[in-house]
Amino acid sequence: MHALARTHHAPRSPAATAGGSGAVTWTERTVRGVAICSAAALVLFLSIPLVAMVWRLLRDGRGVTPEALATLRDAMTLSLLTTAVAMLIVLTTGIPLAFFLARRTFPGSRLIDTLVDLPIVLPPAVAGIALLVTFGRNGLIGRGLASMGVTLGFTTAAVILAQVFVAAPFFVRAARSGFQRVDRDLEEAAADLGASPLRTLRSVTFPMALPSLMAGAVLAWARALGEFGATIMFAGNFPGVTQTMPLAIYARFGAGDLTSALILSLVLLIASVIVLFGLRLLAGRTGTPVI
Repeated sequence: MHALARTHHAPRSPAATAGGSGAVTWTERTVRGVAICSAAALVLFLSIPLVAMVWRLLRDGRGVTPEALATLRDAMTLSLLTTAVAMLIVLTTGIPLAFFLARRTFPGSRLIDTLVDLPIVLPPAVAGIALLVTFGRNGLIGRGLASMGVTLGFTTAAVILAQVFVAAPFFVRAARSGFQRVDRDLEEAAADLGASPLRTLRSVTFPMALPSLMAGAVLAWARALGEFGATIMFAGNFPGVTQTMPLAIYARFGAGDLTSALILSLVLLIASVIVLFGLRLLAGRTGTPVI
């Protein structure tokens, strides 16, 4: 009797079973619907302003005026020139630093790692002030340079320094990750076959880290091209001298010339799309995460 009592259970009604299953299904559908709506809202929020910018230019644009064309030409020329020099400095100094951070542990390495990443989260205006009080005419280093007749603040050199300051961390982070992913066994095998450290570095390490180096260089260049806050604080906004593309957009918008500002913005938008497309293509071909 006791065994029979233990094994006997009241049967669950089909309605209760269906109701419980229906409640779970309804909850899952609700959560899924909310998640889809939230994701769609974010995608729309990110895409509609860009579409609106292009639409406004096509609707109200009166064509490229001579003034806008001259501003575009001067700002683009200056931007390409300064970013090229800035990237040369970033590559020359960033590759050794990234290699040491990836392969060596030394006193202060964590501090250096933090300092390298700091400009990524530092507000651009703060970066500009920091550069000004360091390299400005009355700055920590600039005072000594000024006594020798060298002025950096509010010159084209200041634009380059601002671009290096904000762009270098992007390259160093990507390059460091690339060097960390290199198979050390392959390097040891090359050494066992008689390759010198320099030849191993040239024939094994750099080729394997090249996708990350390229991705980091493109990201750093894009960041330098779009730099605004630190540049306007440290270099000013002088046409033909320090007025890069972002500063030209700000100047034309402040002058009430929205069409020219939209044209300049469209140029940077196209450049950004090309950069992202190139990075995605590189990631797909090499299997290396780049962003």
